[in-house]
Amino acid sequence: MTDPRADHLRVPALSYFFPAHDEAENVAPLVADALAELPRLARTFEIICVDDGSRDGTGAIADRLAAEHPGLVRVVHHPGNRGYGAALRSGFGAARHELVCFTDGDRQFRVADLSLLLDRLVEPDGADGTPDVVCGYRLRRADPPLRLAYARIYRLCLRLFFGMRLRDVDCACKLFRRGALEDVRVESGGAFLSAELLIKLRESGRRVAEVGVPHHPRTAGRASGAHPRVVLRAVRDFWWLRLRLWARRGATLRSGQPILESS
Repeated sequence: MTDPRADHLRVPALSYFFPAHDEAENVAPLVADALAELPRLARTFEIICVDDGSRDGTGAIADRLAAEHPGLVRVVHHPGNRGYGAALRSGFGAARHELVCFTDGDRQFRVADLSLLLDRLVEPDGADGTPDVVCGYRLRRADPPLRLAYARIYRLCLRLFFGMRLRDVDCACKLFRRGALEDVRVESGGAFLSAELLIKLRESGRRVAEVGVPHHPRTAGRASGAHPRVVLRAVRDFWWLRLRLWARRGATLRSGQPILESS
């Protein structure tokens, strides 16, 4: 049977990573999906699991998968839980290829749908050329009411205080050209990392596009994004960045660790 995605439509090389904290039930199915789908999207690819201090065997399962698929699957371990943003930073730091993408480790996004981002990446935006970053936005968000309420408030605050007009800043389905990430520094180790990264990319003149992606209910594991500790950390990071951008914009944009340097 002929591959539905012709070879000339596949990108040369793609790094795919996902953060995982206590996702023992999801790691193996997610890696299996990635191993099945990524050959249709890229000629060369790698899969990186960032184990963020899991206590449920996530790390051991990921290590087993890496041993079974040498050269295709790698694992980055955090000895303790350092937070979502720190896990993303480690994923970016470990990525080796020219195109870098990620989803969360909870399987609420399908690896096959990364094709939607790749297709958008090659579409010109008028005279400006093709985008540097493609952000997914959830077409129908499959989350509980509390998380949906947090998301609406957060989106409004990002628009009011940062001028961010993206539909879904925190959608965990994003694709980046490696060159767009050069010289970009970030500080947040929590849930605000996605917003901070996009704010700084915009400030540096990078082109950001959006495309709708399906979002699926979590079928295994337990979500932690609406935990009060996670929310309070994001609020703190939000105001820390906003106040410093007002006070010393240039210095603030240059502060933090390079996103391509493993944290």
